[in-house]
Amino acid sequence: MRKGLLWFIAMMFIAVLTACTTSSGNEGNSDEGNDSEKQAEGDSSDEKVLYMNNGEEPTSLNPPIGFDSVSWNVLNNLMEGLTRLGKDDQPQPAMAEDWEKSNEGKTYTFHLREDANWSNGDPVTAEDFVYAWKQLLNPETGSSAAFLGYFIEGGEAYNAGDGSAEDVAVEAVDEKTLEVTLNAPTNFFLQLVTNPAFFPVNAEVAEENPEWYAEADAFVANGPFKLASWQHDKEMTMVKNDQYWDKDTVNLDKVHWAMVNKVETEYQMFESDELDMTEIPSEMADKLIDGDDVVIEDQGGLYFYRFNVNMEPFQNEKIRKAFALAVNQEDIVNYVTKNKEKAAKAFVSPGFTGPSGKEFRDVNGDLVTFNPEKAKQLLKEGMQEEGYDELPPVTLTYNTSDSHKAIAETLQNMFSENLGVDVELENTEWNVFLEDQKQLNLQFSRSSFIFDYPDPINFLESFITGSSMNRTGWSNEKYDDLIAKSKQEADEEQRWEYMYEAEKLLAEEMPIFPIHYYNHVYIYKDDVTGVVRHPVGYLDLKWADKE
Repeated sequence: MRKGLLWFIAMMFIAVLTACTTSSGNEGNSDEGNDSEKQAEGDSSDEKVLYMNNGEEPTSLNPPIGFDSVSWNVLNNLMEGLTRLGKDDQPQPAMAEDWEKSNEGKTYTFHLREDANWSNGDPVTAEDFVYAWKQLLNPETGSSAAFLGYFIEGGEAYNAGDGSAEDVAVEAVDEKTLEVTLNAPTNFFLQLVTNPAFFPVNAEVAEENPEWYAEADAFVANGPFKLASWQHDKEMTMVKNDQYWDKDTVNLDKVHWAMVNKVETEYQMFESDELDMTEIPSEMADKLIDGDDVVIEDQGGLYFYRFNVNMEPFQNEKIRKAFALAVNQEDIVNYVTKNKEKAAKAFVSPGFTGPSGKEFRDVNGDLVTFNPEKAKQLLKEGMQEEGYDELPPVTLTYNTSDSHKAIAETLQNMFSENLGVDVELENTEWNVFLEDQKQLNLQFSRSSFIFDYPDPINFLESFITGSSMNRTGWSNEKYDDLIAKSKQEADEEQRWEYMYEAEKLLAEEMPIFPIHYYNHVYIYKDDVTGVVRHPVGYLDLKWADKE
C-alpha cells in the first residue's frame, strides 16, 4: 500500500463496526451518584437493575418479523423456544422439558413443561408453537426468517405459495405435545429452534389483538423477563417474569434499555455510570482494547459487500473479482476497525468443526486475498470483455453510521489507489437502505451476516437463487444444487464436502466479497457478571447478575 493510503487511514475518523443486522446493546445505568434518578424512574435501592443500550428501537417484537439483533436482544430475554442455548452455547431444555427423535432422524416429539406459562398466566401450549411457526411460513407474513422453516416438511412449499398451511408437518398432538417432521435428518435442529423466529406466540391473545407485540401493556412473555414499559425510540424496561418456569435462576429484578446509536455517546454514558457496559469507540481502541475490564468473545458473522450483478459494470465476473482483490482486509482491521477482528479472506466464519475434526476454515483456506496486481489485470480483461473504454460510474452505498462511513471511505481510497477507479459514496438511513438493497436498487453496497444457527449452511444458503437474503441478483444452478444436496444429505462427511465446494464456487464468481469476521468487544462494570453473548448473536441475561 502506498504512503498516501496509509496516511489516509491514519488520519480518518473511525468508529466500531456494527452489522446491518446487528446493533450494539447497552443502556442507562446508574450507581449511587444517580440514586435520585433511579428513584424517579421507580427503581428501589435494593433492586438489581441492569442498565444497557440497545442502539435503536427493535424492528419488531413479533418473533417472525424481528429478525435482527436489535430485536433479538430484547426478544431472547422476553421469550423462550422449545430449547435455549446454555452458557456453553449448546441447546438445553426450555419450554420443552424433553423430546424424542425417530430412528430415521426426521421426526421430533417435544414434551412441553406443565409449568410453562405465559406472563398473563395462560399455559404455553403445543398449539402456540403451531400457530407461531405457521405464521413464520405464511407468505402473507413476509418474514425474512421464513427460510429457517424450510427444514420442516411442507414449509418451503407453503412459504412459496405452492402448498397450504395444513401441509406443514407441525402438529399439536395434545396440549403439551408437539410433533415436527423434517425433510431430512438435521443434526442441528435443536440449535435451530433456539432462534427467536421459532418462539411461540400466545394464539388466543394474538387472535384477539393482532398487534399484541407492539406495546408493553399488551405484550405477553414466556421467558425470564416480561415487558414493563416501552417509550418507542427512547427506552424500554423489562422486569423479572414471575410466571417463568425457571424464575429462581433469574437474578436481576429489572433491565433498563436505552436506545443510543452512537458508540461515543454510549461510552460517555458508561463513564458517567448511566450504563453497565459499553462497546469501545474506535478512536479509543488503542488505549482501551487491552484493559483488564475488556471482554472479547467470538461471534459467528461476516462484514461484507454485495455487488448487484444486474447492474453495470458488475455483470462481469472479472470486474467483480478486480474490486474484491483490490481490498486489503488486514489494513482495515488493523487501522480502521481496530477491534481485534480477524480479517476475512473467505466467507464462512471460523469456529465450525466438521465430522473430520477439522475446522471448515482450515479445510477450505483463504479464497479472497489482497492482490492489487492481479486486480488491475482482471479489471483490464473485464473491461475488454464488455467493450468498455471507460468504466461505468460506480456508487458504493452504506447505511448511515460513522463506522460504515469509515470503511466505505477506506475502500474508496483503495479502489483509487489499486485500480485507478473513482467510486462515489452514498449513505441512506437504515430502513430505506435495507428496502433498496432487497429490491436490487443498489449497485454496490455494504452488508453483514450474523449466524442464525451454528452450521455453515446457514450462511451459504443465503445466496441460492431467489433467497430473500441474496440481494445480488446472482444465480447459479450448480450452487443451488450443492446447497440443496447439503440440506438433504444424511452423511455428514459428504454434506460438508458439498458445503466446501459451494463456498469455493461463491469465491469463483464473487457476487460478494468479505471484509472481516465479527467478534464481541465490551467493557463491563466490575459488579456485573453472567451476561452471555452467544456466537450466533443472541444476548442472554437469564444468568446475569449485579452485585
